[in-house]
Amino acid sequence: MSLLKTIETNPTFAPRESDPLPERLISGNPSFKTWAQDVARGEMVHTGVWEATPGETRSIKGETFEFCHILSGVVELTQEGGEPVIYKTGDSFVMKPGFVGVWKTIETVRKIYVTVM
Repeated sequence: MSLLKTIETNPTFAPRESDPLPERLISGNPSFKTWAQDVARGEMVHTGVWEATPGETRSIKGETFEFCHILSGVVELTQEGGEPVIYKTGDSFVMKPGFVGVWKTIETVRKIYVTVM
């Protein structure tokens, strides 16, 4: 078993498609695609590529830590009680456990994600 994993930024396999939970939808009609590519540490660490079409949803991390690297698109994140922050192609950021706020996809976004629970 290799301990090196390459993340395919343009996967050729079919994604899992989903929509936001109704209680998290703020505006628009966003849809999501997830290309899960690796799971480690007994299901605690997940890695893959995620894509969302324009819309606005409530983001609640709970106990999850998430690293994101934007491959394409533009998003605006606003932490509850904070100022909006724009992330675009090439940017990276972390949402720490306890993050609550608004995820607004301005232009269809594709990101690499690593979540740790």
